[in-house]
Amino acid sequence: MITPRQITDIARVAIAEGLTPATLTDLRRIYPGVYFTSCLDDDIIETEPVLQGAGLNIYLVDGRQHCMRLTKDFQAATGVVLAVVTEDCVEF
Repeated sequence: MITPRQITDIARVAIAEGLTPATLTDLRRIYPGVYFTSCLDDDIIETEPVLQGAGLNIYLVDGRQHCMRLTKDFQAATGVVLAVVTEDCVEF
């Protein structure tokens, strides 16, 4: 389970530090047991982020089954995708 408060805090860290491998390492240290990955926002289709920010959208991952999938269910969430929004992405 990941809480909405944790997502807000994760966004603050990612925006303050920039989305780098070191930032992902820091987040993994702060939130042990939570899966973190990053990508470009336009790599994710057909789902809305749980949090939209300046240059960064955040999605939840449910990894409880054999395959990982995106979810909006905070109770089922086991991971986070930090997605960088670029100029080429469609704005919401």
